[in-house]
Amino acid sequence: MDKKTLDFVTYCISKLAQQLKLSQQEVYMRLKQSGILYGYIVPSYDVLHTFSSRYLIADLTDYMKEKGVLPQ
Repeated sequence: MDKKTLDFVTYCISKLAQQLKLSQQEVYMRLKQSGILYGYIVPSYDVLHTFSSRYLIADLTDYMKEKGVLPQ
């Protein structure tokens, strides 16, 4: 993973933690265990980093719900 992608992943985790009122460690673990981190965020960096912050967090939150990481 290059620095730009790592910075983006860190940004996503931080913003999700704020939005979901969870610790950054908890968000990281949920993303990693569900496969979202390395199956969606990292490989989709080129597209995802162009989204607005609001859209990005809504997209990731919806995907977390679809994967059962968050309650519907």
